[in-house]
Amino acid sequence: MATFYEFFAGGGMARAGLGEGWSCTFANDFSEMKGRVYGDNWGEDHLVVDDVANISTNQLPDVADLAWASFPCQDLSLAGNYVGIGHRATKAKSRSGTFWPFWSLIKRLSEEQRAPKIIALENVYGVLRANRGNDFKAISSAFSGAGYRFGAMVIDAKHFLPQSRPRVFVVGVQRQVQIDQEQLADHPNPVWHPKALCEAFELLSAEAKRKWVWWNLPIPPERTLTFSDVVSDRPKGVTWHTREQTGNLLSLMSAKNLEKVQIAKKSGERTVGGLYRRTRIEDGESVQRAEVRFDDVAGCLRTPTGGSSRQTILVVKGNSVRSRLLAPLEAAKLMGLDEQFKLPKRYNDAYHVAGDGVAVPVVRYLAKNLFEPILTAEQMSVAAE
Repeated sequence: MATFYEFFAGGGMARAGLGEGWSCTFANDFSEMKGRVYGDNWGEDHLVVDDVANISTNQLPDVADLAWASFPCQDLSLAGNYVGIGHRATKAKSRSGTFWPFWSLIKRLSEEQRAPKIIALENVYGVLRANRGNDFKAISSAFSGAGYRFGAMVIDAKHFLPQSRPRVFVVGVQRQVQIDQEQLADHPNPVWHPKALCEAFELLSAEAKRKWVWWNLPIPPERTLTFSDVVSDRPKGVTWHTREQTGNLLSLMSAKNLEKVQIAKKSGERTVGGLYRRTRIEDGESVQRAEVRFDDVAGCLRTPTGGSSRQTILVVKGNSVRSRLLAPLEAAKLMGLDEQFKLPKRYNDAYHVAGDGVAVPVVRYLAKNLFEPILTAEQMSVAAE
């Protein structure tokens, strides 16, 4: 059975995605609330709720096959104004600067001859352009400096779930671990390596480029689950808006968005849309708008730092238009969690755990097509010696 450390673990969605063939030997998160959720679902045997900067290698048992780290993304996204991960000396000024104490642990494990065979980082798309690309450059130099062959992919959860959620995954493999040529490509694949990633690659140091690999992953089968499948007419944990509240949302829509609602009405079908409130500049003034999408894919779940970041759903059938907040269980399903997953009772906590996590089937996809083949080949190579 493969072993792993789960840093910035949240509710344990990486653990859920890796599955039964993997054994977690250490898990860490700073949030006490998330720690309770993790413990409720996975137990507390290997869980340490503390700042990663306070973790020592003495708390990390044996040698892990994989170290997974979904480090905080607030300063790497639009909401954080792309502040970035900062320099090691100034990491306290940036929440995403927690990357550096995590990487210090990796370096100390390496000094102890216990470096993980594979390291996987997950973060928002903004990591590619934060701090003019210097943050991604710094992360890449950290991998190459530690002797890892590495590469990055942008994987959108919409390939597996009805949620638009593009995330950057950086996967590094120890230089002595063999990688099957079928897992490597000679050039970027636009499905996993979009223009922004290729541009970020061009900014890397010569040493990082030498150790860079273009991961070759199969195209997943067409998704069958839709947003409408996830949204219930009898939700738990939320209530439908009043007619006045729904009318207020409609009044905040531009002509273009109101037209989307009219088209949904005319279809006569039950049509589900995801709606966010956003501030737009119109005629030189800031105007609050309600913007809806009816492509049967939810907008990207985010943490509920404010009312505008909580996704509202709009259900249209004929002339009936109803609205409400996304229910906690619906948010969990949009992340690939099943109904048995134990969410916090408070709405904002439940939404936070979901919105701050990694999509479960994306982790499973990476494990099946990358991590597990690499580790299996490594075990066979060692056994043959």
